[in-house]
Amino acid sequence: MKIAIPSETDAGLDSMRSGHFGHAPYFTLVTFDDGMNVTSVESVQNADHDAVGCGGVIDFAISLGIDAILAAGMGMPPFTRFTNAGITVYADTTEPNVGRVVELFAAGKVAPMDPNAACRH
Repeated sequence: MKIAIPSETDAGLDSMRSGHFGHAPYFTLVTFDDGMNVTSVESVQNADHDAVGCGGVIDFAISLGIDAILAAGMGMPPFTRFTNAGITVYADTTEPNVGRVVELFAAGKVAPMDPNAACRH
């Protein structure tokens, strides 16, 4: 399983998470084996939201070959696009550190995002 986590820097698991996936400077890509052990971590610069818009950022994230995205939140249009692309959206608003939220995710302590919690902006 490969997940993308919107991140403020390219510091991998040491990065702080970004509060808004569309404007995040980076995605930290984390790959897990079947036992939910981390097998690789990569930082990828996000597409420029101002240049490509929200749809372009979504297309970019989808192009990364991810199975899931773990965000602090997102609006309904991106949630729907990811879901329709077969990408599960997970949400966590409690842990600001990428490495720590990865630990929570691997332990099964991060739930899929409730569509009713989508941002309305």
